[in-house]
Amino acid sequence: METPAQTDSTPSVARWRAAWRSPTLRVLAVAVVVVLAQWVDTRMQVSSLQQELARRLADGDSMAKEGRTLARQSQESLAALQAKVGVLEAKLAETQSQAVALEAMYQELSSTRDERVLAEVEQAVVIAMQQLQFAGNVEAALFALQGADARLARSAQPQFLPVRRLIARDIERLKAIPGANITGLSLKIESVVAVVDSLALAYEQRPKADSIRPAANAKPASVDYWRALGADLWRELRQLVRIERIDQGDPALLSPNQSFFLRENLKLRLLNARLALLQRDGKVFREEIRQSREQLDRYFDARSKPVQAAQSTLAALATTDVSFDLPGLAETLTALRNLKFARERGTTAAVR
Repeated sequence: METPAQTDSTPSVARWRAAWRSPTLRVLAVAVVVVLAQWVDTRMQVSSLQQELARRLADGDSMAKEGRTLARQSQESLAALQAKVGVLEAKLAETQSQAVALEAMYQELSSTRDERVLAEVEQAVVIAMQQLQFAGNVEAALFALQGADARLARSAQPQFLPVRRLIARDIERLKAIPGANITGLSLKIESVVAVVDSLALAYEQRPKADSIRPAANAKPASVDYWRALGADLWRELRQLVRIERIDQGDPALLSPNQSFFLRENLKLRLLNARLALLQRDGKVFREEIRQSREQLDRYFDARSKPVQAAQSTLAALATTDVSFDLPGLAETLTALRNLKFARERGTTAAVR
């Protein structure tokens, strides 16, 4: 016997069975199953996508961190490189400034060296002019000009060649002057002045005593006694009487005071001759030398070797022409100053 519960459930089951047999319900059930399956699948895909996205986001974060790290390192490297480039640029600028300074210093030193050479050469030419104009010292002028030419030769600058040609011409002109050795002539006069006090006067000399010569053949003691005695007496008489030949008109006997003034007068004439030599006054020079020679001939012993040496020296001086014209160095000095002025003007223009 069936219970009421069973009786109630049976129609419900039957109804469900009847409904399940309905195609619509089945389609609906299939659709619900399909939707559920798709939902589950979608949830699984979304979950996997979320996991993949989370993983990729984590990878992206790590890559971004690495990128930021690399960017920071790159920035640091770039900053270091920029600092090094700045240091190199500073060093390059410093090197360039040093090169410019060195070039300027070289130009300045070169111009200063050339200016110093020109100043030294100009001073040497001025000294040579002074020696020629005031002292007539050709040897000193030649020495100064040769030193100036040697200084220009050591510089080896082509712009100095015109000045060197002028200096060489002046040197040749000075060497070609006859009697231009003023210093040598003056020294000859000084040599005569130095021996005037020691020259022997004519009246002070005595004839040489004849030396007693021994007989060539010794006579025996039996020789004539009176003959020997007469020879001795004659020898003694010859010592008592002196016969001397004087070629000049007067004997030129002088007292000691007059001898002193004679020597001093001769010295003054020789000094006047030297002064005329320095002044290149040929007339006065020849006259003083002539009178000095006459005094030597008249008052001094011509047989004395010092007197003969003095006479020969004065004779050589008497034949020397001292009235020569010394060449001027104005053209050489003007060329030097023009070259110096041109270099100074060029240096000033270069600085501007």
